[in-house]
Amino acid sequence: MGGLGKTTLVANVYKSERKSFERYAWISISETYKVDDLLRRMIEELHENEKVEKIPNNIREMDHRKLVESVKSFLENKRYMIILDDVWDLKAFDAIGAAINVDDKNGSRVIITTRIDEVASIAREGWKLKLELLESTEAWNLFCKKAFRKEEDRKCPEELKKLGQDIASKCQGLPLAIVSLGSLLSLREKTKSEWQKVYDQLSWELDKNPNLDNVKHVLNLSYNYLPRYLKKCFLHCSMFPEDHVLQRKRLMRLWVAEGFVEERGSSTMEEVAEDYLKELIHRCMLQVVKRNEFGRIKHCRMHDIVRELAVSLSKKENFSVIYDDLQVVVNMSDETRRLSVHKCSNKLPSSMELPRLRTFTVFDPSMSSSSSFSSLRSSSRYLTVLDLQGIPIERVPDEIGDLFNLHFLGLRETKVKKLPKSLGRLRNLQTLDHIFSEIEKLPSTTRNLKKLRHLFAKKVLGPSDETINSRRGVRAPKGLWNLKDLQTLQAVEASMEFVERLTQLRSVRIWKVRGIHCEHLCASLSRLRYLHFLNLNASDENEILQLGGWDHPPQHLLKLNLRGRLAEGTMELPLFHALGSSLRKLYLGWSRLGEDPFRSLSQLTHLVYLKLERAFDGQQLWFRSRWFPNLKELILFDLPKLDQVDVEDGAMARLKSLFMTGLPALKDVPRGIGYLTSLQKLYLGDLHPDFRERFDESDEKNKLQHIPYAYYIFQRENQTFHVTRLSGQEEGGE
Repeated sequence: MGGLGKTTLVANVYKSERKSFERYAWISISETYKVDDLLRRMIEELHENEKVEKIPNNIREMDHRKLVESVKSFLENKRYMIILDDVWDLKAFDAIGAAINVDDKNGSRVIITTRIDEVASIAREGWKLKLELLESTEAWNLFCKKAFRKEEDRKCPEELKKLGQDIASKCQGLPLAIVSLGSLLSLREKTKSEWQKVYDQLSWELDKNPNLDNVKHVLNLSYNYLPRYLKKCFLHCSMFPEDHVLQRKRLMRLWVAEGFVEERGSSTMEEVAEDYLKELIHRCMLQVVKRNEFGRIKHCRMHDIVRELAVSLSKKENFSVIYDDLQVVVNMSDETRRLSVHKCSNKLPSSMELPRLRTFTVFDPSMSSSSSFSSLRSSSRYLTVLDLQGIPIERVPDEIGDLFNLHFLGLRETKVKKLPKSLGRLRNLQTLDHIFSEIEKLPSTTRNLKKLRHLFAKKVLGPSDETINSRRGVRAPKGLWNLKDLQTLQAVEASMEFVERLTQLRSVRIWKVRGIHCEHLCASLSRLRYLHFLNLNASDENEILQLGGWDHPPQHLLKLNLRGRLAEGTMELPLFHALGSSLRKLYLGWSRLGEDPFRSLSQLTHLVYLKLERAFDGQQLWFRSRWFPNLKELILFDLPKLDQVDVEDGAMARLKSLFMTGLPALKDVPRGIGYLTSLQKLYLGDLHPDFRERFDESDEKNKLQHIPYAYYIFQRENQTFHVTRLSGQEEGGE
């Protein structure tokens, strides 16, 4: 990201250290550089700084080869420092690198500043310095230093402190923005009303105030240098509300629906979209918030200052409009192509005519349900994306079928109970998402959605997962299995007609599985070579999942959830050996295993997450040396007979989190817990009533001293929960 202070830091180093070198030069590389011009500037600066040799008279006539030779000869056998500031791509460095010996043994240094991860990757490990956003205390100190630079103590008056901190927090640790805003406020009256005005008009200030031109220029430069295919994806992120957490999978599906994603070889459009997201993050246009168990991006966000400029660019380029009826003016016109509703206290204007509208997205769950369709269905017939997630809409009108160009229909967390048959006319629909709605059955016309790629229909019944039937899918109509483009199917109820024709499936949830389904189900699963996530849920606690016929599991299966009683001998099936090199996450629930399953599961050497819930009826679990070498999180939940857990030296060498709750027969912490030297969190709960007394009277505390966060959670007679710390520090002290 621009504005972190890379150039400022290197400039200070260059100024203080350059005299220690025989030759030195600073070269700023524009986004529209020409290699020969860069070499000429390097020659000129090297000679000018040396102040001995004259610059060659014929430098303008030199071709590329002679320019390279001239730089080489001037640096030969000399100790030099070369600064290459703001390098945008590897080609620029490669072109200049031919003229300078980066591996020079004379103690020479070549320092690069860049916003691009790929460019930074050319440096050896240990030689890269990644500047981060400032912590809140550092940011506040810098803000005060600039805002009160005329004051002797440079401290903020108490009456402005809250408002000043709010303004500083808008910068979210970006030094350039903090310095610019602080400097701007140093020129304003030190009154609450004046500072409140700046806070309320921050978007306008960034766009119009010449004192903030530097911020705008630096961040606009990052945008201008984005490839064409990334610019639309970047602007699209500005349609989400401020501080909104962006979900990778949702972004990918929306970008595909919008038509932003170009085909690349044999990769799916979603895989290409994920590459786009990675590029935006590598270019520091988005920030990673969370990664999943495999290190894959799960959530990201847009820096507030970056978002303000993206919103401004979206308006200028007529990319999108944000509707917020708390604002004085909402600039909509018949040219509006994308509309994002952030706040709509009343209905949308009934007179609203948006004939060119392609995207309509709602982020206000209090928006009137009658407002969502009435103003759109007649005038905006070319809609591509219609996302009504979270609003209290109860009915989808028949006219939905008139939106022939619709690619994405989002009804997640709505109160819709039934979809109209006209849904089948949406021949271009790619994503149908009604997770956590009231829909129980898909219309028969769903079979006409030949381009459907993602179907989401999961619902959790009740507040918890206490029963095996706490989840529900939809009843699939005949012909659903002919939708050959389907990649995601979450979740449908099992039937005798199944998925063997859906060869593109990547992610599947199948619920209400019965024993009579298993043979056909296993044969179908063996044909799904791209599958990476599978969730099977039995119809009740006594129904047996028989997986013996699943003899060819996909090579790329990452996550497997099996919820239901497993047939005897399941743990000895070749299945777990076959999954040993791929599976990363495993959940077993209601399995009713009598024997310790870990000998078989230990073949899953790449497993990073393992959860057993009501899965084991035995008394002892034993983790042998060298088992589960990559496991990071282990959850043992609701195992009523378990009274002993043993851990050998070398087992679970990378385990970071251990959760053991609902184990009423367990009286002691796991034997050998001291061997889990990488453990960061230990949570124990609802163990044997004697656990706490035995723990206090034993030397077990000493075995937990290496664990930063160790807690015991138990329920008192009055049904209130009590949390007590066993070792380490308070949660949140990180």
